[in-house]
Amino acid sequence: MRLAPWAYFDTSVLLKRYVREAGSAQARASLRRYRFLSSAITPVETMSALCRRRTSGELTEDDFAAILSRIRKDRSYWELVAVTPLVLTNAEGLIQTTGVKTLDALHLASVQAFQAMSGIRIPFITADIRQRDAASRLDLTVVGIDSSRE
Repeated sequence: MRLAPWAYFDTSVLLKRYVREAGSAQARASLRRYRFLSSAITPVETMSALCRRRTSGELTEDDFAAILSRIRKDRSYWELVAVTPLVLTNAEGLIQTTGVKTLDALHLASVQAFQAMSGIRIPFITADIRQRDAASRLDLTVVGIDSSRE
């Protein structure tokens, strides 16, 4: 049996697997097509986003609990790139050269580190427009998830 090819997923896409919003169908299709790779920050970033939605009332307590249960089951399929000193140094440089935010820089530096170590060029999948633009400027293979419609 042949394994699916790798793709790097930003947290903005992963969240669409668990919360129905614009771009969710496209995100779920990508998550089925590719093996999941992301940064070691992704679980923390995901939890933060879900807690914000629960606090704001976008998610009920029952929805929140159900999503956490699904995430626990899915985590065994996630491959996460460690946040090494090299990733941190490269992220600092990306902030200076692209103007992306901290977590976006860590994601971009993580996919670059994976590609450099593996020698494999993989798609970078994001629903974040600024991050997508920065990834394009870095000559990454970018797949944008459209968050404007569903």
